[in-house]
Amino acid sequence: MSGIVIENPGMLALLTDQGRMGQAHLGLTTGGPMDPFAFTLANALVGNPTNATVIETTLGNLSVRANKDILIAVTGAPTPLQIAGQPCALWQRHSVKKGQVIEIGAPTEGLRNYLAIGGGLTVDAEFGSTSTVLREGIGGLRGQKLQQGDTLAVGQSATPHRDCALPQSAIPTYHADAPLRLVTGYQYEQFSVTSRSRFFNSQYRISDQADRMGYRLTGPAIPAASRALLSEGIALGAVQVPADGQPIILLNDRQTIGGYPKLGSVLAMDCARLSQWRPGTTLSFEPISIEQAHNLLHLHHAKLTRLLQQLEQHHE
Repeated sequence: MSGIVIENPGMLALLTDQGRMGQAHLGLTTGGPMDPFAFTLANALVGNPTNATVIETTLGNLSVRANKDILIAVTGAPTPLQIAGQPCALWQRHSVKKGQVIEIGAPTEGLRNYLAIGGGLTVDAEFGSTSTVLREGIGGLRGQKLQQGDTLAVGQSATPHRDCALPQSAIPTYHADAPLRLVTGYQYEQFSVTSRSRFFNSQYRISDQADRMGYRLTGPAIPAASRALLSEGIALGAVQVPADGQPIILLNDRQTIGGYPKLGSVLAMDCARLSQWRPGTTLSFEPISIEQAHNLLHLHHAKLTRLLQQLEQHHE
């Protein structure tokens, strides 16, 4: 099957599906899209299955040439998008003719974008997923980021019957305008009352050490629990506190086990928000109960389901 050719991969372009689930016992992390909402809607806009493989870019500057007529959608951070030199809207389906070039510029805000192609990108799965994890060298093409000249096959897509775009009211913003919500964990009580109060009443800055593995923060130090801890499994959004007291929020490509004390875990929805924030961004935390977290996630899932149903009607 013909498909697309990477003309300029930009800083970091990775192939990803929903992630590598159920492989932590082998030491393999989840990977998957840093912004699942944008990933899911990109696939929905072109009529793909939810788990179809797409390209995730960080700081954009991706150029792709179509080797056949295709349908595309680009979602995520506000970013200039051009097809054959003509400006096009994000969060909307577009037709691309054979030979035309798709250009995703540098985001004006945020970090990451998702390029979905109707029919999905045809890539062999490893351990049940096509998601690229650079630290482990698996997934994608050769376990590496996309390179200039890489060719990717594209599956067969249905012919659209009408235009398809996400409602403007549903397009997310990427401002750091609300605290990250954190569900405290069983090790939370090992931190002193003073340390807990300092953590939730302070502001932190995202350091330059921020990538798909995790975001290291700088700010008021949180004295860590003194007791030695056994290594244990690490959840998405876990907030570890190493010896220097500077919190680390662990994300998609995190290690599978660790022994630093943890205050709790950031809500998954807020991990997606965080993944769009750049180094230097200031943030804060607020505690929520596990019941509140369940309610928020159910409401988010219901919203996403409604949007997917609306978009599906455009493919009928």
